Amino acid sequence: MTKEQKDNLFVLVKSLSKSEKRQFKLYVGRLGVNEDSKFLTLFNILDKLLVYDEAVILKKGIVKKQQLSNLKAHLYKQILISLRLNPSHQNIRIQIREQLDFATILYHKGLYKQSLKILDKAKSLAIVNEEKNIAYEIVELEKVIESQYITRSLSNRADELTIQAKDLSLQNVLASKLSNLSLQLYGLFLKTGYIRNNEEYQIITKYFNDRLPKYDINKLGFREKLWLYKSYLWYSFLTVDFLSCYKYASKWVDLFYENKDMIILNPVFFLRGNHYLLETLFYLRKYEKFKESLLQLESITKEKWFPLDDNNESLAFLYVYNNKFNLHFMEGSFKKGLPLIDEVLERLKNHKNRIDEHHVMVFYYKMASMYFGAGENKKCIQYLEKIISNKSLQMREDLLCFSRILNLVAHYEAGLDYNLDALIKSTYKFLIKMEDLYEVQKEFIKFLRGLGDIYPNEVRYEFIKLHKKLKKFENDPYQSRAFLYLDIISWLDSKIENKPIDFVIQQKFEKSQIH
Repeated sequence: MTKEQKDNLFVLVKSLSKSEKRQFKLYVGRLGVNEDSKFLTLFNILDKLLVYDEAVILKKGIVKKQQLSNLKAHLYKQILISLRLNPSHQNIRIQIREQLDFATILYHKGLYKQSLKILDKAKSLAIVNEEKNIAYEIVELEKVIESQYITRSLSNRADELTIQAKDLSLQNVLASKLSNLSLQLYGLFLKTGYIRNNEEYQIITKYFNDRLPKYDINKLGFREKLWLYKSYLWYSFLTVDFLSCYKYASKWVDLFYENKDMIILNPVFFLRGNHYLLETLFYLRKYEKFKESLLQLESITKEKWFPLDDNNESLAFLYVYNNKFNLHFMEGSFKKGLPLIDEVLERLKNHKNRIDEHHVMVFYYKMASMYFGAGENKKCIQYLEKIISNKSLQMREDLLCFSRILNLVAHYEAGLDYNLDALIKSTYKFLIKMEDLYEVQKEFIKFLRGLGDIYPNEVRYEFIKLHKKLKKFENDPYQSRAFLYLDIISWLDSKIENKPIDFVIQQKFEKSQIH
């Protein structure tokens, strides 16, 4: 499968809305350049192209091949300047940075009092909006102006600025240590996944405690609390403590609901916090709270005040629709959830430049699971093939592993047994290459290996034997997570009881809702 060539400038041009393209052309007009200027011509060519093709650009004769990279760089810069001037991108952070730039210009012109006046307003705005790094920069510039003894300001001004700089510096250092810890734990999670035993638990706990800075929760601002909750959340994920995950994901989300302005300023963190909250509620099977939180998230992203730019719109789609799938999985309402697949496939086309391939594969796994639960095994296999045949992407091992196991089960269910032996062997070969398999996977591999030697009248007995072995892992904190990818227990129940899998899952769901 040939990969479409990606070009940064082309992707940027294609990401522009109609109003942003119009704004860019107006901006170019204000520059006073000729309408036939080369970079505007290049912009119009790229706008019309469906895929990036350098040969087509060079055929137009606007520039020689040696000059094309310089022209592209110039156009890229001009588009960014135009976007920066667009009111839709003028958030508080940009406004504060702009005020700092204005104050710097005034300082260099020798207009010191005017500069200090702007800096004082910008600093207040930065502190209120938890932009403490910019606030620190502002204080440092104030110190530069005051240190020249130009303004003849009050004698306590030096002490005031020194104390302010020290306080901001301490807060920035603490936030930096917490953000470093959060990022390191996230990196560990991507590299190693969830812990498998008590020994790994001890290692991760020591790693976390050694790097957690001392803090007084009552003295922490919004930003420091956010990084603290993130750090605890990733530690809880790593140690498979989903109740603790729920606790810190809730604190993270509540922090935003208590500071609505921060949702507008940090929408990405708000969306991510909600996603982790929903993920832990799904793992804990807290259905009512999950449904309520999902509805609340979706309704907020549709509010007029919510800053839904291209990036936020893609993330909102990713998190809301991933969890819409999970809602159907919890209910066992697979057939009811099938229309969601076409809706997601259509929306993926609109977001293709902003959603990475890994997340597309996660969607494919959920689609495959939806078809499997609905009894449409051949369609399930189609989507699993998209994951299994994708050799260009480094995906999470657990996703690849369960894609192959589900693929095998779907082939068995679909009655596609003409190449089942070959499929069992290839699945087995793939799984034994993996390190640190769950015990659930090991038992399933043993079952698969013996499947070919079982007489048809003995199959149900073998299902019962495997069910008994796997059932003991259902409440094991280190093993139970395997069932979240593929509900093998419910599948075995369906085979033993000779009932459809969605019926079995719906029955379990209905029982769980009786209090």
